[in-house]
Amino acid sequence: MIAKFEKVSLAYDAGRDILSALDFNLEEGEFVFLTGPSGAGKTSLLKLLYLALRPTSGRVMLFGEDVTAAPRRALPNLRRRIGVVFQEFRLLDHLTAFENVALPMKVAGVNQGQYREDVRELLNWVGLADRVDARPPTLSGGEKQRIALARALVAKPDLILADEPTGNVDPAMGEKIMKLFIELNKLGAAVVVATHDISLIEALGKPMLRLEGGRLSDASRPAVRKGRRS
Repeated sequence: MIAKFEKVSLAYDAGRDILSALDFNLEEGEFVFLTGPSGAGKTSLLKLLYLALRPTSGRVMLFGEDVTAAPRRALPNLRRRIGVVFQEFRLLDHLTAFENVALPMKVAGVNQGQYREDVRELLNWVGLADRVDARPPTLSGGEKQRIALARALVAKPDLILADEPTGNVDPAMGEKIMKLFIELNKLGAAVVVATHDISLIEALGKPMLRLEGGRLSDASRPAVRKGRRS
């Protein structure tokens, strides 16, 4: 099991609950859409999954570990198993596309010789082999999103989280990006995509978790066919 939420609630600054009593499991090889209106708590739920926040109450399990009260020193190893694609890209303008993708490996202290080919292969896979040396200010929204996706994948994560990955690109580019997520899922990674685009969810026919007012109103999901990494 990738993740398990048990009666998880989240409140900011001791105010009202942003998320209330959430119960759900995320299995290996599963692809799930997370949807709901603006302010429903989608981004907050993702933050719990990538360990940027801890719940106010309840229990969160990740990769079999109870992370609810785990010491901070235990979290980096778990975070390395998670790739995050942020809605606002979070690229560094002074770095090239190659350097932005490689950043997680550099921060982890990995020698460039160990990841150089992986970074180039990822940039080729997302269709940006000719933009290796380009910096974010010269790139389109779609190109920035694909670089952000490549950066999320460079450490070969078991779980990929994406917050509105098609929100800043045109429909054609959004379709290409979603196809990349589907391919990753086929290779074995669990994928959670937060989106308000119901037409996108219906077109792909993937399982859905729906948040309304901080609660899960629809957690109906069919049986999952587990992927296998090549």
